[in-house]
Amino acid sequence: MVAPYAEQLGFGLVAGFAVGYALKKVGKLLAVALGLLFVTLQVLASMGFLTVHWGEVQARVDPWFEADSLESVWHSVLAILTHNLTFAGAFVPGLVVGLRRG
Repeated sequence: MVAPYAEQLGFGLVAGFAVGYALKKVGKLLAVALGLLFVTLQVLASMGFLTVHWGEVQARVDPWFEADSLESVWHSVLAILTHNLTFAGAFVPGLVVGLRRG
C-alpha cells in the first residue's frame, strides 16, 4: 500500500534533483557566454567598430529584474516543471538540492 507512494516520491526527488542540477549547469554556461559577449562588445567598441548605447540597454533590461517580474518568472517555471506531476511534493525539494549541488 505504501510502495506506490514511495515510488512516486523517490522518482520525484530524483527527477527534481536532475532538473535542478542541469539548470544550474546551463545557468553557469549562460553566464560564461554572456560574459564573453560583454567582453567582445567592449573590445569592438574600444576599437571603434561599433557604438553601444548602454543607457538604452539598461532601460530595456531593468524591468526584467524587478522583484515582481522575477517572482512571476519563478512561479511560472515551477508551474511548468510540476505540471501533471503527482510527485511534485518531492520534485521541488529535489530541484532545490540539485540547484545547490550543481
